[in-house]
Amino acid sequence: MTNDNPFEMVKQQISACSEYLHLPQNVEEYLKTPMREIHVAFPVRMDDGSFKVFQGYRVQYNNALGPTKGGIRFHPGETIDTIRSLAALMTWKCSLLDLPLGGGKGGVICNPKELSAGELERLSRAYIRAIYKVIGPDCDVPAPDVYTTPQIMAWMMDEYCTLVGHNACGVITGKPVVLGGSEGRGDATARGGWFVIREAAKDNNIDLAKAKIAVQGFGNAGSHAATLGKSFGCTIVAVSDSHGGVYNENGLDIPTLVAYKQKTGSVRDFPGAKNITNEELLELKVDILVPAALENAINASNADKVGAKIVAELANGPVSPEADAILFAKKIPVIPDFLCNSGGVTVSYFEMVQNFSLDRWDEESVRARLERKMTKAYHEVYAVAQEHSISLREAAYTLAMKRVVDAMKLRGWV
Repeated sequence: MTNDNPFEMVKQQISACSEYLHLPQNVEEYLKTPMREIHVAFPVRMDDGSFKVFQGYRVQYNNALGPTKGGIRFHPGETIDTIRSLAALMTWKCSLLDLPLGGGKGGVICNPKELSAGELERLSRAYIRAIYKVIGPDCDVPAPDVYTTPQIMAWMMDEYCTLVGHNACGVITGKPVVLGGSEGRGDATARGGWFVIREAAKDNNIDLAKAKIAVQGFGNAGSHAATLGKSFGCTIVAVSDSHGGVYNENGLDIPTLVAYKQKTGSVRDFPGAKNITNEELLELKVDILVPAALENAINASNADKVGAKIVAELANGPVSPEADAILFAKKIPVIPDFLCNSGGVTVSYFEMVQNFSLDRWDEESVRARLERKMTKAYHEVYAVAQEHSISLREAAYTLAMKRVVDAMKLRGWV
């Protein structure tokens, strides 16, 4: 039976992996429970002089390994269960990449597309005023996420500094570089994903120089993934957005396609390509499918039609648990989201290190460090999967959860 609640899906995965770790029931329940949740409501003056009350959240899921870390979303459909699930995934993601951080996530229910620049700034500052007492460089460090930007992070950092009375730029990552942001942050999620895909391709006897790739989703992560594909030797044959997709078996001109979408608002009707649906994209006979858009894009109803040799989850939760089982039975490896898309938080961690040490690293140094972190994490996950004959997702959960549980035990929590 399909469960569309994202937090329930996370708890299912925890239960499934608990048996490999032989966890007592009370420890398993602890891992399913957020450490702290902050629910806030705050007024914002609109441009017409009226006040509107917005609702926001911050979930600090688990800090056994270190300060919690995770993005802030501005989205009209935000829910507390989405935030909980993403905060949990951030916990496993940081653990899996061996970062000294816990997991957190935040969000505000709003539609930023309907707000002026002034309203957006006042909203950003008001949210920080509502939560500033429970965040900070040593306890919880937010970052950008859906519909939030480096500029929004700059406003939030400035508001926090004003409230505490001193400069504390390390309270936020994903900032503009001039304000302590890190070089290489813009494409870090996609680039980190490609480092992992490259290693997975080797383990599955796929030559990237001959590989054909389909990318579902052409937002920030998806467009960067498609753009970087050429530097990894691949041919991007299909991409899609919320309006549909385009396909050319000989490869798409991605830089031109990026400019085309910026001009028209969609990839549809791109010259020299055939229009396809998002459903048709998932069924293409390609080497690697990169779902970089919606949760549950691959589910029980379409998983048996997936034609790729590897699925690399650049989005959060694009493969449902039911679909996961189907793909595993078909021997199609799924690189799980909290491994594949962890390049962003890894470079955010690098930003934290630079802020703490008042240092700046060049882009080449950031990329080299990212490559080492991502490839090491992938090979650790692959080794566990091979040893226990389990999926990469189960292996990643097992490895990440073990590190968190070990830290909890050493602290005397359990």
